[in-house]
Amino acid sequence: MENGGRESKSGFRLIIAGGGTGGHLFPGIAVARELKKRVESTEVLFVIGPKRMESEILSPMEPEFEAVSIDVEGIKGRGWKKGMPVLMKLPKSILQSASIIKQFAPSFALGVGGYSAGPFCLAAKLMGIPTAIHEQNSYPGVTNRLLSKFVDRIFISFEESRPYFKKRSPVLTGNPVRRELLLGQAKRPEKGDEFTVLVVGGSQGAKAINEAFEEALIFLNSRGKMIEVIHQTGKGDHSRVAEEYRVRGLKGDVLPFIKDMGAAYNRADIVVGRAGATTISELAALGKPSILIPYPHATNNHQEINAGVLVRAGGAEMILQKNLNGEVMARALMKYMDDRSGLKKMGEEARKISRTNAAKIIVDQIVEMAVSS
Repeated sequence: MENGGRESKSGFRLIIAGGGTGGHLFPGIAVARELKKRVESTEVLFVIGPKRMESEILSPMEPEFEAVSIDVEGIKGRGWKKGMPVLMKLPKSILQSASIIKQFAPSFALGVGGYSAGPFCLAAKLMGIPTAIHEQNSYPGVTNRLLSKFVDRIFISFEESRPYFKKRSPVLTGNPVRRELLLGQAKRPEKGDEFTVLVVGGSQGAKAINEAFEEALIFLNSRGKMIEVIHQTGKGDHSRVAEEYRVRGLKGDVLPFIKDMGAAYNRADIVVGRAGATTISELAALGKPSILIPYPHATNNHQEINAGVLVRAGGAEMILQKNLNGEVMARALMKYMDDRSGLKKMGEEARKISRTNAAKIIVDQIVEMAVSS
């Protein structure tokens, strides 16, 4: 097949495909901004699925980036009856991808995980576009495991994921962190005795963490331990959590989704949350101590493996969800409230494992591959 007419348009043109969660999209955004900063006349197009959350993350960034969606759904966990209609959509999504490629004429295609990356990267490869994937997690997702057989290069965030791509010699880059998060930390004001906790269960929230934290606040208040709270609940649980705060007289900033994560991280003394790859990378890059509650149903328990990277470095504490309740969480927080030097040390150890040049490494290789193709 022809290469989609890449020579017909000037400048560097990158398509980033993937999504499903913010954890897939945010590293792609970091790569896109690094490329635009370094290469003149760069245009970036995101190809996402039909989920509203994906477009909501990207829409505030227009006209910096554009986004289009293709008709594709995830198949994992659906079973054969529900999975077959999804498989039947694949030819359509591949054709949609081919149409986007012909119209945009990309210099390069990058898959960042999530089901929309599958048909798009396959179409790009068939059309002669240099193509790579980036795997954020310690255990690769099904889309990237399948695409690894076809793409030109594989980037990984954790050394732990290398064995799953052992036939392809993946490049260890780390997980790109959004530049605005790093810039915000330089302006952190001096804090007094207040202790600020950021609770974030990922871009879609986590009900188990929300419920345990509500109980932890009650436990802390009953012992005279007052804290400042920034609580991202996820949209689905926001009304319930906000009402619980009101009824129980709890105080805090309760938000369905935090748009300015840089400011939230900046205020926080400690972070309570899941252990998605993007969260782990951000905590390390920012040197933020954390209490991590891995999602227990993550594929091949990859969130617990992700968390283990920070825990072994001394940069985090882990509580398994099966052991989680309000008192357990409250006592963990009290330990660090009463040991600020230990908290500082935890943040320093977290920072030691960060790879803040991940986006630079990926962009270096993308540009090299595009030029040599």
